[in-house]
Amino acid sequence: MSDMEILSLPAGGFLTILLASAFLFGELLVKAKGVFAVIGSGLFIFYFSCFLTDQASTWIVLLLGGGLILIIIDGKLFSTGLIAAFGFVLMIIATALPTPSILYGFLVGIAFVIGTCGSFVFARWLPKRDYLKKLTLFYRLSGDQGYNSINSDYHQLVGREGVTITPFHPVGTVQINGKKYSAITDGVFLDENVPVKVVSVDGTRIVIDRR
Repeated sequence: MSDMEILSLPAGGFLTILLASAFLFGELLVKAKGVFAVIGSGLFIFYFSCFLTDQASTWIVLLLGGGLILIIIDGKLFSTGLIAAFGFVLMIIATALPTPSILYGFLVGIAFVIGTCGSFVFARWLPKRDYLKKLTLFYRLSGDQGYNSINSDYHQLVGREGVTITPFHPVGTVQINGKKYSAITDGVFLDENVPVKVVSVDGTRIVIDRR
């Protein structure tokens, strides 16, 4: 069976993109010495060689390459996942656009998502790259469960007394034990130099009330 015959079937495109995305993103997540990158890139080239035309090739390549670059930049510089998510969407669009039908495009888009999620399986057996470690650490520290040291310190403020150093309308700044904190009242307006007490803490949200 020729390349075109394989990719003329949606199942063929689904399987190709599933494996291509799994290996390509696996290379970004684990230390595979470039082997996964070669396999994933080869499968993408095989896929796109059957669908790209002279008119569409430039835009598709820009979308696919641009999306991958955004994911790498996010991993190297930011590790927030937001820029990577945008790049991921661009890559899905680039994969689905050249397909001969909406159904085919929808299926390869799903395959791209499944393959990317499946790439995390490689992290169970191979050494992880710094990107995966930093991204995991970021979400742990930015959770709303009170897991980071800042939130732990803030929870210790409950019951402490202090004084407002700015007016509260109803947000302002309060001084407690010689340190300044951004805080909020329960809808009450306060002036400067008003004695207050911390009544609750939710994450980094400090709620105060007049003593």
